[in-house]
Amino acid sequence: MRKPSPKEGARSTLPGPAPRRLVSHPVNLEQLRRLAEFRYQLRRFLYFSQAAAEEAGIPHQQYQLLQCVRGIPPGIEPTIANVAARMFLRHNSAVELVDRAIRQDLLQREHDDADHRRILLRVTPRGERLIASLASHHMSELRQSGPELVRSLRHVLRGNRTTLPSSSTRQTRT
Repeated sequence: MRKPSPKEGARSTLPGPAPRRLVSHPVNLEQLRRLAEFRYQLRRFLYFSQAAAEEAGIPHQQYQLLQCVRGIPPGIEPTIANVAARMFLRHNSAVELVDRAIRQDLLQREHDDADHRRILLRVTPRGERLIASLASHHMSELRQSGPELVRSLRHVLRGNRTTLPSSSTRQTRT
């Protein structure tokens, strides 16, 4: 097996799209703060999502898998390869995740009617109930916290010079 060149580096081990080539642009402290605030808002929602899934009795990756399979865009088939690509997982990791979901009666494999060699993933009725409940819970959270997430993204994209209030001074929901 050939060793990756320094140019290829760690990229050869990462699934998903290649990161854009790093180009150095001067970033001032205020831009860095806006970017940090946006990352905080994203992480806050992801933390909520993880806690909600675990409270419902499944690991957060299982919820993400169900959401990916059930919500896959038209024209893309819910195959393991497509799910792996959309979840930024290696194929073998996606297979393991799917196998666990099948053992929990959340997913099932079906042969594709158009091409019997292909296997499609389908959410089971139990999985449907679980994803409906969790999705509703997530939509409620987004109605509440979404405006702050959008506001922080707008600040990053517009380069607004106004200072964001400190995250530590904002009241957090309990």
